Amino acid sequence: MAKISEDVRQRAWQAILNKAFFSVESAVIIALSIILFGLGYQPFDWWQPAFWLIFGVLAEGLYLGVTLTDPKAASHAVDDMLTDRYSPKDIQNASARERLKRALEYRRLIGESARQHSGSMRHNIESTASEVNAWIEQIYTLAKRMDAFEENEIINRDRRMGPQELKAMRRRLQIETDESVRAELEDAIQTKEAQLANLRGLENNIKRADIQLDHTLSALGTVYAQVQLIDSKDMDSARAQRLQENIQEEVLSLQDTIAAIDEVQNYNTAGSRR
Repeated sequence: MAKISEDVRQRAWQAILNKAFFSVESAVIIALSIILFGLGYQPFDWWQPAFWLIFGVLAEGLYLGVTLTDPKAASHAVDDMLTDRYSPKDIQNASARERLKRALEYRRLIGESARQHSGSMRHNIESTASEVNAWIEQIYTLAKRMDAFEENEIINRDRRMGPQELKAMRRRLQIETDESVRAELEDAIQTKEAQLANLRGLENNIKRADIQLDHTLSALGTVYAQVQLIDSKDMDSARAQRLQENIQEEVLSLQDTIAAIDEVQNYNTAGSRR
């Protein structure tokens, strides 16, 4: 859990830096210093053209430093990073796509709430928003797993044809008299039964994932409502910590569902290729 949060946090800082560096303001600073250096403009007798390059580096560093420490700019950059990296456009399942859109909207609104406060209140809400970043990542991952299940031709084929194949093997076993052939049929039936049981488990996990996305979105809405209702007196560090712990529990629950889907899906895909 800590690794996920740290990974998301690092990507967020990278997004903030990239947005600042590739901004219009940054481009103007760099271009102006290069142009003035090329023209050899000397505003003072002691001024050397190379000073424009030094000036450009210092001005760019100052601009990046101010941007990186600006809560509003940082929050907008993180919102953009989340929307780009976990884009609802990547999700084919209409229901999961809509839930991801709403989750991103909640994250944006929580970020806006933080910008309306200052001091420890801002810090606590920003910490909560940072935990929500990992939550968004897991929602996106789970939605992609649902897409993979629905689009997997091998699994869809086995779900469709598996029961018929099992019935055919059982019918053949009833009329087969050769003991060695019967033994092979019995092994094949057991393998097919295990495969179908795993497929049913995978289907159940996908159904669970669909329900869990609803639950997760409701929980995220509750977090947003709590952030809106509390004031600076209520949002102490202890309450903020409890709120973040609740979010972490939701993230871990999503992780468990994703792991269960991966385990069964990989098993069935590998079994179908043998």
